[in-house]
Amino acid sequence: MTPLSGAAASSPAEPTLFAALIDDAAVFPPGLAPLPEAVREHRAHRTSRYAALIGPLLVPASDAAALVELVPQGAEPLRVGLIARPGTPLHTVTDALHLLREHPQVQVSAVEVAWTPDWRDLDLGVLDQEPALVLEVPRGTDQVRALDDVAEAGASGTAASGSVLAKFRTGATPAWAWPDEEELAAFLHAATARRLPFKLTGGLHHVVRGTYTVKEHAEEQHGLLNVLCAVAGAVDGLHPESLTPLLTGRDPEPLAREVAALTAADAERVRALFTAYGCCGVTDPVTELSELNLVEEM
Repeated sequence: MTPLSGAAASSPAEPTLFAALIDDAAVFPPGLAPLPEAVREHRAHRTSRYAALIGPLLVPASDAAALVELVPQGAEPLRVGLIARPGTPLHTVTDALHLLREHPQVQVSAVEVAWTPDWRDLDLGVLDQEPALVLEVPRGTDQVRALDDVAEAGASGTAASGSVLAKFRTGATPAWAWPDEEELAAFLHAATARRLPFKLTGGLHHVVRGTYTVKEHAEEQHGLLNVLCAVAGAVDGLHPESLTPLLTGRDPEPLAREVAALTAADAERVRALFTAYGCCGVTDPVTELSELNLVEEM
């Protein structure tokens, strides 16, 4: 792991830069927490001193029935993002939404599915208040098509929900090789050029780019601070070749200084695009941000 000691910023970062930035993906790899444990720990995160940094609990659409059993009528409402991984039939999501409609104690803030040409067939109007729709974009030439499609839907108001976002996978899976800094820079630039809000998922467990051990295997991972600096650069008009070096930096000190220097107006512009990211262990980045003096001590 990248050492963070002695690299603290001189002052905390603008708080809005991290507000509800980290979605709780505890049940997804590599964490794979059992759903009851994930719900219990998410409740604890929501009452902690770092609660302002934590977004909804991400739950597979296929687990909707199990989730209802864990959040009975009258319980404190639980805000969730409903996830359907690429290849999941859209009817799985629709079935989950119909079920959750009868259980208002589970509040669906977003539905995340893979982009396909027929994504508009997904009806989110089942719920009284339509959640955001997050569409995971593919690689290659289809990515351009997907980004154009999602951006057009958002701009024209023809999306099936109140808001529509893109999603890009920053971590490796058995079916998705790790995207290097050039590929990630290209995505960040493409989304920013379209003024298309997006979230990221996978692999952003730490705040600095590095080689980390995951389940006894060395794995290259992007860093949260690197991404924030790159998004800020993209907002300022930098091209992908200028964003790439920001994503390769492994020294936390200059990254922490750059992030701490972002103003409230900078943070607003960055977060208008980079809305959130999924992390299976939310206390990892929170602890590292605290060590760097970028957020309040845990």
